[in-house]
Parts: sequence; structure tokens; C-alpha cells
Amino acid sequence: IASMDMGLLLRDDVFVDFFNTFLNLPVFGQTPIYISGMGQWNLWPELSSHLDPSPTALLAWLEKHRLPHFCKSSLCLHLVLCQKLLGFIRSGEAAELLNWQSADQWLLEKCISGSQGMWHFRAFVQGTAGEELTNFWLTTERLLGLDESDKSQRDLYLSLINRLKASHLREGSSVITLCTSISGSLPKAKHLQSISNRRDILRKMQEQALFMIQSYWLPKFLIHCKMGIEAEESCQPLLQEYQERLLQADWQEPSGFLETPPTMHIKRSQGLSGPYCSQKAKAKMWALIKEGRGTQEMKMPSFQVKPERQPGSAGSTRELHLDKDALGSIPQQSEHPANTAFDGKGGVIPPRRPGAEQVSRLEDLCKEKILSNLPSFAPLVQLPSLKGSAKTLSFLPWALSADTCAGRPFRDFLQDQDRPIETHLLDLWHDLEEFLTVVLDFSRENSFFLRHLTGDKICKTYLEEDNIEKLPLETRTLTGLWNHLIFGEFSPWIFRAQKEICKVLCCFYEEFLAADDRTFLQFMSPGSDVPMPERKGHAADRGECFLLSQRINQTLKLSQALHGTRNLEGVSSEYWQLLASQDLQKGGSTQAEIELLL
Repeated sequence: IASMDMGLLLRDDVFVDFFNTFLNLPVFGQTPIYISGMGQWNLWPELSSHLDPSPTALLAWLEKHRLPHFCKSSLCLHLVLCQKLLGFIRSGEAAELLNWQSADQWLLEKCISGSQGMWHFRAFVQGTAGEELTNFWLTTERLLGLDESDKSQRDLYLSLINRLKASHLREGSSVITLCTSISGSLPKAKHLQSISNRRDILRKMQEQALFMIQSYWLPKFLIHCKMGIEAEESCQPLLQEYQERLLQADWQEPSGFLETPPTMHIKRSQGLSGPYCSQKAKAKMWALIKEGRGTQEMKMPSFQVKPERQPGSAGSTRELHLDKDALGSIPQQSEHPANTAFDGKGGVIPPRRPGAEQVSRLEDLCKEKILSNLPSFAPLVQLPSLKGSAKTLSFLPWALSADTCAGRPFRDFLQDQDRPIETHLLDLWHDLEEFLTVVLDFSRENSFFLRHLTGDKICKTYLEEDNIEKLPLETRTLTGLWNHLIFGEFSPWIFRAQKEICKVLCCFYEEFLAADDRTFLQFMSPGSDVPMPERKGHAADRGECFLLSQRINQTLKLSQALHGTRNLEGVSSEYWQLLASQDLQKGGSTQAEIELLL
């Protein structure tokens, strides 16, 4: 994908859908969307109306400053898997093997295409052996794309190997059971230490997992989709078209690749007041989001969450008091809006993490009970004062969470700026986010093993003597992290640490957005000075900002679910309504929910 021409890539509707989802993640400054059926690009923030930006320049900018990050993202992995599933669905082999008619292939293709379709498939197999096979395929695909001899990729490579061993390559796992039944006995885990054998073994296992997904789980998914559209009233036109196609056995469906795409153009701007500045545009959107949810803050009663049983335990559990629905990754407080999600009416979806007051109470409790066993070399620091960056700080966790799903562009920026301490802090923020996802979701496959693996990794990488001096965080915060993560336990000090990290990274994120703006303007208006001069004209109204926030929020929710930092949740009636209205050539996954809102 990275080596292909951008213009050619954009003729594939499935690629466009995944790429649009990626482009609208809120870590970036400019967040455009491409409507392939019209050949139209919609920019946000918009450029000045007196400019006539060239689509060729936009494609060159995308190819250089967005596509490389997309290729490192989990969205790209899901695109590759989606393309493999679609290739199988469209093949004569599938029709012959599974006795599918062309109408079945058409319906299955419609239900699984795009990022929304892959979310639907993954939600369907959640809690089954199909989920483990899918996760194994995705992790292996990422690992096989790395060069273990490259020092910059070595840590990620080893981390993925350890995750495979903990999740999928242990006795009794669905992957081992499947591959053993097909190939007989598998090499023992110690043989995975040999790099020469590792790739061949994993590639063969990955192929077997993919074949099982295609030949067993896709047919079950088709039955699920038929039942879903039959039950949902809004899907009756879809059901009628399916039934009509059943009567046309020789129907040939287009491949989804536009042979003669419409002429590409950029939507003319009415011009926004003030200079082009994505940071201010984000702050304005975030203020609107906070205002919309400010009147709906809810005080939830606490309840007891019982963690999953540890392997071999008779059922003894440790109780944890959290707010209602605290199993996901949606904080309520504005200080930590990383995975904030909103309903279609501008309200907030109930929080899935402890609220601000709850965190404060838990922090106080931890202060009382802390055992100061962290070595005395922990640094004493004065965190920066951020009076001028308060607006950026309020939405920074939102952006950092998106950075995880977007191939880590902010991390690459910090490395390019030679900021090793800040890069190390950002890595800690992401690892803490991953740990929270595992420790607060007890339904997750292998939750017990993964939380201990992740907690141990955080302690060794950041909190041991050789590494802790790199962390400009408060001593009590580091102590609180160590005392709980070493045992794989949840700790409210995680929120405290992430908040302190955000204070350190805030000014660097502002520099990242400013650099992104400069680069974009250099491509789109090479003859003009940067920053652009003041311009008068149309200002985006509240309704426009609200729809933009919904679009960006939808892409973040989708990306987090596919990346694994958000619960997949179940397939509701709302999803079938989205399926009925979704058209990949009219914005696909990113626009379907907005259409329902309108």
C-alpha cells in the first residue's frame, strides 16, 4: 500500500472508507474527507476562499504526510484483512465450497466492507474462537511486517512476540488447537526463539487461521446478517434487493474499483475568519462538546466489580469499587477525555471509567495506604505551568488516544525533534492506556495473563532504577504506579500519571499541530507566506461544528474498537439502520451516522 500511487488507491471504495476513518482521527491538524462518488475533498479546517487549491498538491501531501502513518495503523491491518475476506467472498472457490449464490456474495460484501463492516464482523465473533483467530491474524500480520534486525522496531517486535505467547501460543488456545488438528504436532514454543523458523511457522499458522475465518465464520456471519436485515424495518429495501438478486443467478456485481472515477476536486471554501490554525479549530470544537455534555454530568452509584478468576483459583475474587459502567474506556471528566464518546443528540454516553471525584477519592485512599518501596532515586520535579495552553490541555488526551490508532504520528514528531524524554513519556501514556483497557475489561480473552504481562512491562521499562530518572513525574505518582502495576492491579494513580504526562507534552503537541499546519499550507499554497494572513468571511456555525465533532467522534470510536482500546459492544438495532443508509461512495462509515442524525 505504501508504494502505490495515491490516485490509484483512491479508486478503491474500501480503501477510501478506511483511509477516511484514519484521516479524521483527532490527533491530526487537517482532517479531510473524500467523497469518492463525487470525486470531492472536503477540508477541515477550510482554506481561505481566495485560494484555488490543487487536488494534485493535496494528493502529494497525503502521500508524504498521511499514508506512511496509515500503513503503521491498526486500520491498515483491518483493511488488509477486509480485502482478503472480500477476495474470498468474490471468488468462485467460495461459491463452490459454500454453495453461495451471487446474491449471498453481494449481501456479505455489503455487510463486511469498510471499517464499519469490519467492526460488525469483529463484534459478531466477539467471545468466540473466531475472535481469537482474528486477533491472532492481525497481530501476526503486524509482526511479520517488522524487521527484527532494525533497532527502532526491535522493542515492538519483542512486545508482539510476548503478546502472541501469552494470548495465542499457549496450550489450549483456539489457535494451537486449530493448527494442531490440521498440521499435527506443532513446534514447541522454544523454537519461536529462532528467527529463521519463527516467520515460516507463524505464516503457516496465520494462513490456517485465515482459512478457518473464511470457510467457517464468514458463512455464520452471512446467516447473522440475513436474520438482522429481516428483523429491522429500515432494512426492508435492502432485503427486497437481496431477494430480487436471488432470482438473477448470473448477476455480476462490480468489484468496488472505479474504472472511470469522477474528476477529483476540492470543495470551495466560504472562508473562515482568522488565520488558518487547526489548534484553535480543535479548541472551539472541544469547547462545544464540553458545553453540550456539561449539563448532563451524572452521579453514578458505585457497584462492585468482580475481576475474572485467576487460572486455578477456586473463585476467590478481589472487589473493586468503580462508577457504574466503569468497564470501558470513556472518562467523563474533561481532564481526561481520551476516549470520550457522545450520543447522537449531543449528550454523553455514560462513563466507563471512574469519574473525576471518584478518582480523587481513590487517589486519597492510595496516599494513605502507599508503601514507599520505590527506590529513593525517584526524581523530585516541578511540573510546568500551562496557563496559556489550558484549551489545548483539555483536549490533549483525546488527541493522544487517537495517536495510538493513527500509527503514532505525534511520537514520530517527537523523535524527529530529538526529544527522547518526551517520547519516553508518550510511550508510558500509551502503555498505561493499554493496561487500563485490559484491567477494566474482564470479559477480554486472556485478561489475567495480558494485564500481568502489560503491568510487568511498564514496571521494567519505566519504573526500575535505570529508567525512572527519565520520568519528570511526581515521586508519589511513580510510587503509586509501582505498588499496583507490579501485581497487575488497577490503580487510580494511572489517571494521575497520564494527567502529569499531558502537562509535560502539551506544548510539544501544539508545536506538532503548528508544524502540521505549516506543511499543509506549503503544499496547498506554495506561493503564500506561512502563517496565512487574516481573512474575513463565513464563520462555522454551531450546527456545522456539531456535525464535524460527530464525524470525528465516530471515527475515533470505530478506530478504538478495531485497535482494541475500546469495547466492541454488541450489534444493536442502530447498526442495521446504519447499514441500510451506508454508501461507500458517499462517505461510508464516517458519514452514515451523520446522515441518520440529519
